[in-house]
Order: sequence, then structure tokens, then C-alpha cells
Amino acid sequence: MDSSTIINNVARFENKEGYPQGVYYAVHSDKEFVQFILGADQEFSIRTNLPENLVNTQIEGSKENQLFLESRIYDLNYEAKVKPLNDIIKAGLKNSAEYQDALKKLQIEVDARDTFLEKIFREHPDLFFTKFKKAGQNPKFRDELPDEEQVIVYRREYWDSVDFSDTRLLYTSVIDNKLNNYFGQLTTHKPDSIIASADYLLNKTFDYPLFYKYIANWIALKYEPTKTNLMDSEAIFVHMVQNYFTYDRAFWSDSASVYSLQLRAKEMSNSLIGQKGPNVSAKDPDGNIKSIYDLTSDYIVVYMFNPTCEHCMVETPKLVSLYNQQKEHLFDVYSIAIETQDEEWKNYLIKNKVPFTSVFDPTNQAIYATYYVDITPEIYILNKERIIIAKNIKVDQIMEAIRLDQNKK
Repeated sequence: MDSSTIINNVARFENKEGYPQGVYYAVHSDKEFVQFILGADQEFSIRTNLPENLVNTQIEGSKENQLFLESRIYDLNYEAKVKPLNDIIKAGLKNSAEYQDALKKLQIEVDARDTFLEKIFREHPDLFFTKFKKAGQNPKFRDELPDEEQVIVYRREYWDSVDFSDTRLLYTSVIDNKLNNYFGQLTTHKPDSIIASADYLLNKTFDYPLFYKYIANWIALKYEPTKTNLMDSEAIFVHMVQNYFTYDRAFWSDSASVYSLQLRAKEMSNSLIGQKGPNVSAKDPDGNIKSIYDLTSDYIVVYMFNPTCEHCMVETPKLVSLYNQQKEHLFDVYSIAIETQDEEWKNYLIKNKVPFTSVFDPTNQAIYATYYVDITPEIYILNKERIIIAKNIKVDQIMEAIRLDQNKK
């Protein structure tokens, strides 16, 4: 990051050691900006208007930026041509003349753009612009393959255009854009699928430390359990930490940070979907020891709450109502109070007329390293085999989760 003062409509940026190469934005105080490339040759000038007017922009002394400008102008015109064609294709009937005509015209535009870019790549193979632009290209669909196989091949080839040895790409938006598309559009939003995509990509970057660091952190942050609504995102976090944020691989972190991550992952790892739910034994309001496995219903809802938690104040009455409305005793509830006091917990049970089992261990020893809780209330559902089938859900999703499990059998 750098700054400059505009004098006589000119802003000058200088760095005797040279700026890191990449794609940059010069942002004006009114939030208008100029986009440009910094390659090996950083002595050049750009003359433009604000808001940035590509057609009237003039470049002097930089082939990189001249090509960048030409490609941006081409892409603007390209988008203007293909958008109405894509709209027809999305809305039209495959057998209609309008649909077929739009398909042909779209292919002509796609082929023309490919020809435009291939000429640049061929004539300027060593420019950073070429590496940058190539990295953003997507694989070609294989029309000769069945649809399902096309998707598999497309996903497998998605990163082939990226030169992981060129760290300049990390100073552009292209890697972040590809990551968002790869995990957002090309990967099924389930932990197993996300883990498989993460493994495939990270295996490509083991020999490229800066890419490995960037991508590993990007994935871990995206699926941080407190920042996503994805069910069992803990499975992704645990996998990432235990496989990629280790003492030998997380070269950018100190041992204390790695230890903290490993400890958190270990705590999460005991209550992932598909695992047998840990048993918990603690005292109920009468001082009797009650265990999860004492309950005999086909399904058990493990409900972890705090009496002062605002969301718990909303969800607890809903859970009491759902429990009382059961026509068949399909599920039982084992509720665990956390971070409270004995009197506060008991008064909460009385106030909400809680009819199901509730326990509290002021030492937290009974629940430590069993069911992971980051935000209360936390709900886990165990099936007849006491396997965890759902977690991180709300009360109004309990019956749906149970029905989904019943339909599997």
C-alpha cells in the first residue's frame, strides 16, 4: 500500500526498491479508481479520466498495461454481446429456433475471444499479464463426454492454467476469484466434498510454500465454524488443522499458535457427524446422576444452553413445545446447562417448565472434550445407534433431521 498527492492532476508513485509485482488499484478519495499492472518494468504513465474511462485511457511505456487495457476493453464489449445471448439460452426452449440461434452466436463470440487471447499469449509469453490472464481462464467443456463426466473433468482441470511457481499471482484477484468459484460453485456444499476439494488443491501446492500458506488459510477461514452456517463445518476445520496446520507444515506460525489450533481441533473431533455420540453423566436438579445413554427413545436431542443466552431464551420454549407435542415419543432430550450457577439453572428450568432431563456440572468436567460448543444453544441429534446425525441446527429443524435419517433406513 502506498499513497500520493495529486498535483496538477498528476499522482506519482515511486519506490526505489520496486513494488511487488501484481495487479493494483490507485484509489481516489472519492472512491473512484484506476486499475493497472505492475510487472518487471515499473516506469510508465497512465492518462485517464475519473471515473475510469477505458476507451480514452492512454498508456505510455508499458506493454503490460497496454495489453491489460486492450483486454479490459475487449471484455467489456464481449460481456455486452454475450449477456443477451445467455439470457435467451437460460430462458429459452432447447428445441426453439431462438435458442439454437443464440447458442451459435454465443459460440462465435467465445471462439473470437479465445483467438484474441491466444494471439496475445503466443506473442508475449514472458509478460506477467500473460500469466495473470491465463490463470483466470477456465477449462473447455468436453461436449463429447456425458454431462456428469464433463463436470468431473472440468473440476479436475480447473487449476491447470495457474502457474503456482509465480507468486505474483497472489498480488491479484485471480486466485481469490478462482477459490470462491471452486468451493462456491464447483464443489458440493457438504463437508466430505469440501474436504476432497481442499485436499486435491493443496496437494498441488506443497512445493509452492506461499501458495500453500495462502490457500490453506483461505479454506480454514472460510469454513471457520463460528463464521458459517454449514452443518458440521467442524469436520472441515478439524481436517484442515490436523493435516495442514501441523508443526512441520504451518511454517508461518509459531509453536504456540499451532498448539492452540491443534487443541481446538481435538476438542471438535469428538463430536463430528457420523461418529458415535459421547456419553455424558452429570447431576440433575435433584442431585441424581443422569446419563445420555440412560434415555431409551429412538432419537436423543442433546441441547446445550446457558440461562442468560438470548438465543436460548427463544429456542428453549420452542424445544419444550416440540417435546410436549410429540404424538409418539420419537425423541427425548438431554439438556446440559453450561457457564451458569446452580440456582440460576434451576430457576430457568422452573420458568420454562422444562419436562425433559437437564443436568449441570459446575466444573465442566462431565462435558469437556465431548460435545463441542462455540455458540449456545447448541443442538446435536443422536439416532437409535447413538450416531450423531445432525448438529448446529435450530429447534424447528429437529423433526426434518429425524425424518431424513428415517428415510435412509
